[in-house]
Amino acid sequence: MLDIKLIREDPEPFRTALARRGLAERVDELLAADERRRQLTGRVEELRAEQNRASKAIGRASGDEKRTLIGEVAKVSAELKEFEPELAEAETALTLLLASTPNLPHPSAPDGFTDEDAVEIRRHGDLPKFDFEPKDHAELGVALGVLDVERGARTSGSRFVYLLGDVVFVQFALMRNAMDVLVEKGFTPSIPPVLVREETMFASAFLPTDEVNIYRTDADQLYLVGTSEVSLAALHMEEILDEGALPLRYAGYSTCFRREAGSYGKDLGGMFRVHQFDKVEMFSFATPESSWDEHEFLVSIEEEIIGGLDIPYRIVNIAAGDLGGAAAKKYDLEAWLPGQGRYRELTSCSNYTDYGARRAQTRMRRQDGSVETLHTLNGTATAIGRTLIAIMENHQQADGSVVIPEHLWQYLPERARVLTPRA
Repeated sequence: MLDIKLIREDPEPFRTALARRGLAERVDELLAADERRRQLTGRVEELRAEQNRASKAIGRASGDEKRTLIGEVAKVSAELKEFEPELAEAETALTLLLASTPNLPHPSAPDGFTDEDAVEIRRHGDLPKFDFEPKDHAELGVALGVLDVERGARTSGSRFVYLLGDVVFVQFALMRNAMDVLVEKGFTPSIPPVLVREETMFASAFLPTDEVNIYRTDADQLYLVGTSEVSLAALHMEEILDEGALPLRYAGYSTCFRREAGSYGKDLGGMFRVHQFDKVEMFSFATPESSWDEHEFLVSIEEEIIGGLDIPYRIVNIAAGDLGGAAAKKYDLEAWLPGQGRYRELTSCSNYTDYGARRAQTRMRRQDGSVETLHTLNGTATAIGRTLIAIMENHQQADGSVVIPEHLWQYLPERARVLTPRA
């Protein structure tokens, strides 16, 4: 979250930046909440000091003086009973307001509030040319016998699917390919927990703003993660890391869960927008002065991975008003999907600056011994379901088969290198 001390010292930069998110008035709200908390804190501290002074004096007093002091203590205690709940309420109000206030967008994030305001940075690869009418992944999946949406819906409801047959080997090949790339670049592989506590979800900046999209187990009060970013962000929660150890990079593979609230009617059929999916996620703990270079590095890895699969893509810079709450800047890698005739989001990469680390209380110790909040970044190395979609649609053949990119063959049994329609 944002640093209220910095806002108090110089509010104008925060006002200007938050205006790009449509929240110019938030600075005044924060300052008012902070002022009330500070006033109540001062009054409570005065009363506690007075209470302590009078209590100590009682032991040395006698007679009328003692009775007077006892009366003073009782009066002060009554005032404290009034002001302490008010202070607790003011502290909670400020914390909640800060928690719902997004990060400041980086100056290089374009203006705007929708995905149409994103700015294309570059493109890679030629769009495939077919001498037949290309199918979308849902139609291909049924014909190939590798995707069963109807039984998924019967089992679990809409937006759940079964993956069947040789495409399962392709899924594991995508995971292994991403992990091999990341480990070679210094990432530590991880299979993190997918059920986390409320404080973990808050520390990773998904609560309270994204609560509508999070699954929760009421009996155990645990949350299902929508990305392993949540668990990886908590890996060093409340720790102080040495500057010399940074950047610390982790690659997390997990199943992810998302309610997709607000997406009614969007991307129905197939597996583009489902409630359960698998990802390989990158997470980095970096120094503030290196985080922007780290951001570009993570994006380059995403490009290397998808580029090796011969899938056309483009990189877009997301508009300030369309950023997730914690992101100061985000790139999306959008793959070309012939079945839809357009680019669609495949992976994303965000720099959270110090926003997430402040929530998680993850800090760094400089070589001179000083301690400060570090920066955190995350990026999707491989969104497996959507990458399968892109492979199927871009590498489909006239006979209905799909040739899996040769780069993945090293991880596949021979029969899974070409998916063929059912007889």
